[in-house]
Amino acid sequence: MLAQEEKQAHLSINSVEQEKAILVGLKKKPLTGQMKADSLDELESLAESAGARVAGRITQDVKGIDPAFFIGRGKVADVEQLLQERSANLVIFDDDLSPAQQRNLEDSLGVTVIDRTGLILDIFAQRARSREGKLQVELAQLSYLLPRLGGKGIALSRLGGGIGTRGPGETKLEMDRRKIKGRMSRLKKDLEQIRNVRSTQRRSRKFHGQYLAALIGYTNAGKSTLLNRLSHAGVVAEDRLFSTLDPTIRRMQGAGKVLLSDTVGFIRKLPHQLIAAFKATLEEVAEASLLLLVVDISSPFVEEQVASVNAVLQEIGIQEKDTLYVLNKIDRVPEPGLLRLWQRRLEPAVAISARTGAGIEDLIAYINSWMTRRMPRVCLRLPLAEGSAIDRIYKNGTVLHTEYRGADVLLEAQLDYAVAQSLRRFSIPPFRKKHASGRC
Repeated sequence: MLAQEEKQAHLSINSVEQEKAILVGLKKKPLTGQMKADSLDELESLAESAGARVAGRITQDVKGIDPAFFIGRGKVADVEQLLQERSANLVIFDDDLSPAQQRNLEDSLGVTVIDRTGLILDIFAQRARSREGKLQVELAQLSYLLPRLGGKGIALSRLGGGIGTRGPGETKLEMDRRKIKGRMSRLKKDLEQIRNVRSTQRRSRKFHGQYLAALIGYTNAGKSTLLNRLSHAGVVAEDRLFSTLDPTIRRMQGAGKVLLSDTVGFIRKLPHQLIAAFKATLEEVAEASLLLLVVDISSPFVEEQVASVNAVLQEIGIQEKDTLYVLNKIDRVPEPGLLRLWQRRLEPAVAISARTGAGIEDLIAYINSWMTRRMPRVCLRLPLAEGSAIDRIYKNGTVLHTEYRGADVLLEAQLDYAVAQSLRRFSIPPFRKKHASGRC
């Protein structure tokens, strides 16, 4: 029965014609007009990514927020008139609405009204493919929907699909609060199991001396394209917001001990429900040894996007971590001076084009250099007969000093952690060098 209901809901969603949306934003100080315009441009991209067609925009200069409608009563009338003129059937607000404001607007306008958070959650519901991704999105949507169930009554049973109604499905929207909270509790337990599995995987990587580098950045900055370039992962990479959602970990080509993790893209006003629900995924960022912060250097809003990413990192408790700024899409930057300016402002930084491959060698060289610096420095004394062990040292580390003393060889090296552990029986205290100075 449940499968039949879900199938009917799926068919209902697919049968809905493309929705025409009106975007509503506020001009609030100290935001500049340019920054707010960019925010609405981004909201339009999000709406199109969700499958809607934007039919118009309305903005309002306000000093405060109307507690009943968010915008002023006169502006509500303007939105209603624009809906009729453009034959639109959806209103999307660039800011979060309270449940009461959303209900009042829908009652007054007679169409579906959603906010930025609801729109982003809808996109995530469309893009989730893995079991983990679906669990995380469902938890985020239920957290968002729970306070909005009151007062809607049978209106929920009339939902016919479309933007803002995807995710848990129509049948789940009709649950009472007790059932929804029970479902959320089960989802949290399932996600906790996933976190435990990831923790085991991280311990295994550490044991084998592997380093995790997390690709982070604003959505559509080119993270998936870069992952494909560095690891031949074959993940979907499209020129749209939130093209990929599910995390992917692949071995990096040219740096054998480095694993790359592609994470969900960040965005301005990232919903708190997503940050909480995607904790299992974002822990990969927290546990990474190196952050590769991918920046779309061709965007006119580089500074704002970098600030948004850093704000999310701070919110999930990541403040001090090795970070390399990867300035992507240099093939779209006509002014070399602008590129040099950002390389000075964002240090350390490597300029690349993930699409064409320009600068990729510099990026790999930086990561290899960083990995070498992370290797523990050890002093070893090995019999010359231990040829295989000596060979492993040269293959898995950097030999800084060599001395031959009788039938033994003394080595100072920066060595892969796992290899250093396997050779600890040959460890010796720092020795006095004959022809060089150093720590050993």
